[in-house]
Amino acid sequence: MLIIHITFVLISFFSFIIRVILLTFQSRLLKNKFFKITPHIIDTLLLLSGITLVIQGQWLTGEYSWVITKLIIIFIYIGLGVMVMRSVGIKRWLAFIATLSCYGYIIAIAVSKQSFLGFL
Repeated sequence: MLIIHITFVLISFFSFIIRVILLTFQSRLLKNKFFKITPHIIDTLLLLSGITLVIQGQWLTGEYSWVITKLIIIFIYIGLGVMVMRSVGIKRWLAFIATLSCYGYIIAIAVSKQSFLGFL
């Protein structure tokens, strides 16, 4: 299951990058139904594989603040991703950098199983 989850993490990331590139060059492909639906399917499968890993790994039986932190950052990541896709100019690129930062932080949490946030 871990390999499936990591595969969806990578597919989701590269899908996001491709959509940002297409958006930057104002490609008509973004209006294609495939490019509108596929990211939601990929991210849903990513989330389901993550939930499955948490359940299979019994990661909620002990110290689990890292799982809660990861979920919070995922929601921030989603919000910033929406901002990237809907904004223009410097606001888009600041949101893009913040989104990539969230992505890196999520991976760091997943690898270390530590939240790095003092309040959680």
